Amino acid sequence: MRRSLIATGAGFVVLGLFWGAWAAVLPSVQRATGASNGALGLALLFVSVGSIPAMLVVAGPAVDRYGPRAVAAGAAAFAAAILLPGLATSVPGLAAALVATGAASGVLDVGINARAARLEDELGRRLMPAMHGLYSVGVLVGAVGAGLGRSAGAGREWILTGVAVAVAVAGIGLASDEPATPTGTRVRRPQLQRALLALGVLAAAGFVVEGGIEGWSALFLERQLDARPDVSGLGPGFFGGAMAAGRFAGQAARLGDRHLLAGGGAVACAGCLIVAAAPVPAVALAGFVLAGLGVSATAPVTFGLAGRGRRDAASAVATVTTVGYVGLLAGPPLVGGIAQATSLRVSLGVLAGVAAAVAAAATRLRL
Repeated sequence: MRRSLIATGAGFVVLGLFWGAWAAVLPSVQRATGASNGALGLALLFVSVGSIPAMLVVAGPAVDRYGPRAVAAGAAAFAAAILLPGLATSVPGLAAALVATGAASGVLDVGINARAARLEDELGRRLMPAMHGLYSVGVLVGAVGAGLGRSAGAGREWILTGVAVAVAVAGIGLASDEPATPTGTRVRRPQLQRALLALGVLAAAGFVVEGGIEGWSALFLERQLDARPDVSGLGPGFFGGAMAAGRFAGQAARLGDRHLLAGGGAVACAGCLIVAAAPVPAVALAGFVLAGLGVSATAPVTFGLAGRGRRDAASAVATVTTVGYVGLLAGPPLVGGIAQATSLRVSLGVLAGVAAAVAAAATRLRL
């Protein structure tokens, strides 16, 4: 059991490590590809082109049937795919690279979340907030580390290579994990049940905020507030650190799931409004912290409710993650498209409205 906890936790860490580093190197990627804000946002949408079918059609049934072997295969594919976006020199090339990266990350994501849900059943206690807290720790380390690396002159390709090595090492641990159910078990494909779809829609709205800030915080600081690379990397870093703190606090909190979601949505709304009006980087960073605290409960609550108490946990989690991650992956292109038509400040104001909608919807959630 201890080995399973460590392997699963490491999977969450390295997944966050990539997305944190990716957010911090986006300014370099934008320059290397010559993309406008709108074109970059469109390219980022191709992450979902790869990840959504991989999560729903491949990851859920494969993980339910083959267990750790499927998760480890996803980690290996992810380690290889991470290298591709750093080599892109055009918008079409970047879009193609992100299809592969999205597909591989989707398989790994479903696998580690399904394993965490099963561990909750086996241990009889809530684990999702802590596991997703580890993901946010990875985002923090990846973002700050990549920002410092860029300031020291490291190129985006070398930064992503370092992340790929970390993912590969974690994949070795996932391969040796003990399966929760016998491999080879025949498992039905996930059904689009109303309860799972409702959880997915709520997750999607929260993830729009998470993806939008995670993907554009560094660019907001550099483009809107003229911050240096070592400061702009703090945007996704502070956001990820606040999410980690919120999730670890949620692990120990006695609050119910509904209160965590509703209160978090209200806090995230306030954070986004502060960022949208920020005159200097310090104020924006404070807003990112509030936003991170606010959205920290979305993933652990919705994923935990989806997989808890189910034999086909991976397929159930796959359904919710597929619907939910439409929001996570649509967040960055949505912000880019609005910024292209108006400004990044207006984009952050729109995210505040989405966070407010999550808070309102959570109060009506039936658990």
